[in-house]
Amino acid sequence: MLETDTIVLRHTDERGVVALTLNRPQAFNALSEAMLAALAVELDAIARDEAARVVVLGAAGRAFCAGHDLKEMRAEPSLAYYERLFAQCTQIMLAVQRLPVPVIARVHGIATAAGCQLVAMCDLAVASRDARFAVSGVNLGLFCSTPSVALSRNLSRKAAFEMLVTGGFIDAEEARAKGLLNRVAEPDRLDAEVESLVASIVAKPQVAVAMGKALFYRQLEVGIDAAYADAGQTMACNMMDASALEGVQAFIDKRAPRW
Repeated sequence: MLETDTIVLRHTDERGVVALTLNRPQAFNALSEAMLAALAVELDAIARDEAARVVVLGAAGRAFCAGHDLKEMRAEPSLAYYERLFAQCTQIMLAVQRLPVPVIARVHGIATAAGCQLVAMCDLAVASRDARFAVSGVNLGLFCSTPSVALSRNLSRKAAFEMLVTGGFIDAEEARAKGLLNRVAEPDRLDAEVESLVASIVAKPQVAVAMGKALFYRQLEVGIDAAYADAGQTMACNMMDASALEGVQAFIDKRAPRW
């Protein structure tokens, strides 16, 4: 079987929880062109799957993701090639954010450069206590410019810039304190911690979560007046959905909603 057939694994449970697993353990799940292409296929399939509720993005082997495949990058040193490669990677990062369902990064081992970027682009992130994070391209003379976009939208400016110009590692607790992670778990409790987030999300109405995620990212990129106008319109439309009407009525009636 070709590597591209198994380079990203997908499994969906009966709740609509999709597990995506990066599967190049021998290469620390580096984002080769084939890996990026496979991710594009899987993310597109999830975007079209109306039964999908949550995505958990994890990885096989000892690491989450070591970033781009440097050997592959060095084999074809041309400006046109690098432009295509980084555009391909950018499309993956944006596809994660544009999915109508929350994406949770399940992180263990290292997440470096574009791997750290991938964690930052996920809506939520849970990491094993032994996980480590870095945007270390600068150590090789290559500033992590595309990871800086995601990092600066998660961390404070100074915290993000320090990581980018030093290339140093931070541990999971520091990553949580800086805003890159939601939760940190002991290694043997990582899946349980992820599941607690998953269970909370799938218990909510699908329409509300989808509308909310889309609005959340739209409003971040505009001025406050436009953000409030969009948010108000979104809430009005959300309120007309049957699940919201039922939820509000259930609150009034002092009972559990019947979704």
